[in-house]
Amino acid sequence: MGSQLRVGEVLRSAQNRDPETPVMDGYRNIHHVTASQDLAQIQLSKGINPIAKVKASGERRRPAILIRSSPWKAGTAETPWHDVFDLDNGHISYFGDHRVDHTVPVGSTQGNAVLLEAFTEHQASTAAQRALAVPLLVFAAVSRNKTPKGYVEFCGVAVIERVEQIEQEAKGRPFPNYRYDLAVLDLSAENDRVDWAWIEARGNPGLSAGDVLEHAPRSWRQWVEHGHSVLPEVRRQISLPEGGNTSRPHSTGDSRQSPGLFPAPRRPDDTTSAPPGPAEPLEQLTASMLVDSLGSLKVHQSNGRPSRHKPLALLWAISRIATGQARLAPWRQFQDEVGGLLAEFGLPESSVTPEYPFLHLQTSRLWDVHGLPPEQSAKPHAATFDKLNPEAGMNEQAARLLSDPFVRIQAVALLRETYLADVDHHALMNRLGLAGYETAGGIPDDVEDQDTGSGPASRRTVTLSRIVRDPELTAQVKRLHGDRCQVCGLQLPTRFSTYSEAAHIRGLGRPHHGPDKLSNLLVLCPNHHVQFDALAIYIDPDGTVRTTADDSPVGELRRHPAHPINEAHLRYHRALCGRDHD
Repeated sequence: MGSQLRVGEVLRSAQNRDPETPVMDGYRNIHHVTASQDLAQIQLSKGINPIAKVKASGERRRPAILIRSSPWKAGTAETPWHDVFDLDNGHISYFGDHRVDHTVPVGSTQGNAVLLEAFTEHQASTAAQRALAVPLLVFAAVSRNKTPKGYVEFCGVAVIERVEQIEQEAKGRPFPNYRYDLAVLDLSAENDRVDWAWIEARGNPGLSAGDVLEHAPRSWRQWVEHGHSVLPEVRRQISLPEGGNTSRPHSTGDSRQSPGLFPAPRRPDDTTSAPPGPAEPLEQLTASMLVDSLGSLKVHQSNGRPSRHKPLALLWAISRIATGQARLAPWRQFQDEVGGLLAEFGLPESSVTPEYPFLHLQTSRLWDVHGLPPEQSAKPHAATFDKLNPEAGMNEQAARLLSDPFVRIQAVALLRETYLADVDHHALMNRLGLAGYETAGGIPDDVEDQDTGSGPASRRTVTLSRIVRDPELTAQVKRLHGDRCQVCGLQLPTRFSTYSEAAHIRGLGRPHHGPDKLSNLLVLCPNHHVQFDALAIYIDPDGTVRTTADDSPVGELRRHPAHPINEAHLRYHRALCGRDHD
């Protein structure tokens, strides 16, 4: 015990799997690093490599699943998918092992079966259940010594956030598969290292789950304690300096790698130093600090109402992040798009002056302006901006935090509820390209986005994915509650039976991508279902159902012992309502 894997390190993974040799061809031998007296020798021969389960303290747990992503056959009929690694922001999109020539059900291939089982463990609603959940150790195949195979780079520890059944195509034929969204955990407390003793401890049947956790990385222990709600705080995020070259703690493969597999994270669009703004950026920005800053903007008051210039500009900037655009935009684009928002959704008595939020949002300490000389850095003159065409947008720390869906819905809801309460939210979100953020259900994935041809976040659909829905879950949860609403207790009689509706707490549609699980369902009457989806009511941390308008109580959420509810999903819904007070 005691060997360590370091994030960014390349290791030799030879076919002979000799554990006795520490170094091979100039690189540490992964089979020596992971050699164990208790565990069987690891394998990296497939994309998804589970270590066999052990029985400990009456529970069965799997020590780890080793994930290996390889670019060598990506896009071929054998491997038609392209995994996407964004390690600087702690995100990986990883595809399962179903292929076009498989005749078995999509979830029954060995790799998909083990990852779907792991996803169930990662969605557990209690810390005791999550303590048994299996960690994913992620590797990427890389070239070394002029050899395209036999070397892997360690990328870190991950949990599965979401699973989606998708449709792919190979040999001109469509076939189903699964896509797994992985959250890569921050290992900075361990100097970007994972002690293999943790995995060995997980495979030791004499150790309890509590004993095993003592060997785990701090971010894993935090996730076990709090679940997915803490992912914005424990996700791996690398802060890079503005402009210029920088050394990075890890790479995502070498220069001979397929460019589609591990795209480099977005960088600032110029290398010019930003002029000093009215306030210095927040150091070590956290999600809670970002939300606090958005809730305390310095906004001008007009006839007793807060100006909408800054909130609209910030929502526009968030929409750029949500739709994968560069965080900085040139003044002429900002003037056109934010100016249009101000004309359509600004206060009737306010002037359309996009130059003010373009410059003065720097006081939020979340905003960058590039390309202005120092003498112009505090003067919002449209004519000067027209001449110089500077750039502005969210600063790099804020943009990285807002790339997390949970942080983003918190930010969007807070800006709407705090500064834009009397705006048509449906129209505004559609105008911004953020359709679905104003409802708990979201937008079904089989509904194509419309390319409006104008606006700040025009989009078009290039792929189609279908979300898995299980009608038996709906019937099961309704039976448990006897068709009675969990809010008001109403059992709606019909001619031959009774009626209720099953509501997903975290919607299945975009942008929420919630799971189709019993723990993500409520049984509601039609009225409360509509109110819940329209964000008119929410469930506070104590289980009280409240109205969003004034937080007045409606009743207590009725629970059933056979119907566990994932508290992280309830928190997500509260965040959509702008009422995340955890």
